[in-house]
Amino acid sequence: MRRVLFLAYHFPPVGGAGVQRTVKFVRYLREFGYDSVVVTGPGTTGGRWTPTDETLLAELPPDLEVRRIATPEPVRAAGLRARTERSLRLRSEFTRWWVAGSVGAATASSRVDLVIATMSPFESAEAATAISQKLDVPWVADLRDPWALDEMQIYQTGLHKRLELASMGDALGSAAAIVMNTPEAARRLVATFPAFKAGRVATIPNGFDRTDFDGPTPLRTDDRYRIVHAGYLHADLAHEERGLRRILGGSVRGVERTARSLVYLCEAIRRLRDREPALVDRLELHVAGVLSDADRQTLPQDLMCAHGYLSHARAIALMRSAELLFLPLHDLPRGQRATIVPGKTYEYLAAARPILAALPDGDARDLVAQASGAIICRPTDVTAMETALAQMLRDGTSHDRQPDSPPAFLEPFERRHLARELAAVFDRTLSESAKSR
Repeated sequence: MRRVLFLAYHFPPVGGAGVQRTVKFVRYLREFGYDSVVVTGPGTTGGRWTPTDETLLAELPPDLEVRRIATPEPVRAAGLRARTERSLRLRSEFTRWWVAGSVGAATASSRVDLVIATMSPFESAEAATAISQKLDVPWVADLRDPWALDEMQIYQTGLHKRLELASMGDALGSAAAIVMNTPEAARRLVATFPAFKAGRVATIPNGFDRTDFDGPTPLRTDDRYRIVHAGYLHADLAHEERGLRRILGGSVRGVERTARSLVYLCEAIRRLRDREPALVDRLELHVAGVLSDADRQTLPQDLMCAHGYLSHARAIALMRSAELLFLPLHDLPRGQRATIVPGKTYEYLAAARPILAALPDGDARDLVAQASGAIICRPTDVTAMETALAQMLRDGTSHDRQPDSPPAFLEPFERRHLARELAAVFDRTLSESAKSR
């Protein structure tokens, strides 16, 4: 049994979409010859990006070795200090803490054969490079988000964007293999950094765990039409991309970031309510996740059930109870493909409920198009959303129908299958490392 060291800042008791990937890999990699040790932070929770989900601890192997940084996590910079650090690209106190602490924890004891750094935070690449050199083992970069290639990112200026892209190339240069989250992100990486040969870059997406969908569908006795959205919203990005940042080239042109929220769906609901109020009176909008103030301002309070952050199991139960699942993403000019597939996409599909997907061109749209019962429109197409909602509300509730099992086309995205693919990346990396010695 080989040992792989996971460098993962987001790890239980922290919850959220970014945690699922590491938890499931650690759970299933043993079946393919890899035992795991995890280096992570102290498990501080409560922030927007670090909600608490202690239920995920039960999914970990009981004998899993978890090394936590012993020193307290520093308070993140805010206000003028944070703006100054970003503008001058200064090394933050968090970066110093995370890199030094994770290197210390990783090199304290125990043999490992390989290191994998799951990112963000992207400072993990620096830490993984240092750990790799100290332990004399190769390291693998796992990018849950495409870093500087992410069209959602907003920088102060175009220069800051180019500098971050250069930093990304430098930081990944020492990685023996790079795992991207979507096929489009992998293509973009190779096109942007020709030195990263295609054979060195793999695509392993997020997915779903079949065992999470075992058991009966949650029982409902009401006659409401339930629309569910689970996960983060980004209505708060509207003000960040205005003004000088856009003028100075700090954001990708043509990206409508606020579409990755409920803004346009709520506008469709308002229009439908003006036209057919009795139809909308049966509707409930259930939102699971941490909301910003900007998110809350966009939501119709009389129709909304805001659950806050739910444990992973409760979030899946809510998905399975829905008449309709809403899947939004940012908008892009037609023909331009998104580098992102929201993690909830795979679990939405596994829940086998109807999906209203407001998606640009890209891997997410291609995937959802394979599902029966999915309605797909552009992210800002309010008219299409209104038309779809009107038809579905007229058709009535459907929670008396038992959902089907996850569709066959989802098999490649099952977590056990993805762990097998990651083990294959490890096998190739260790084989090539042995040959080069």
